[in-house]
Amino acid sequence: RCFDCGQRFHGPVALALGWACWKTYLGRPDTDWFRTASMGALGTALRMSKRPEEALPVLEAQSALHRRYWSDDEQAVITAQTNLASCLADLGRH
Repeated sequence: RCFDCGQRFHGPVALALGWACWKTYLGRPDTDWFRTASMGALGTALRMSKRPEEALPVLEAQSALHRRYWSDDEQAVITAQTNLASCLADLGRH
């Protein structure tokens, strides 16, 4: 959200922030929560920017990491799976 007006970031700004987030945490291990969260930020930004084909592998990888390393965090796993399902629906693969 914007610190000034409280509006959610969208469009090119959200996509740029998603890429910046991913690049910031890319070098961390798979077990790093911030790395996985950055994948979710990038995948969601790609999907919301009408680029679901690019978002799909990112969201699939994020969902797999959540199931592997944070399976006890049901909310995180369900959120990742919901984002993946939404992307598949965008692609007409539901």
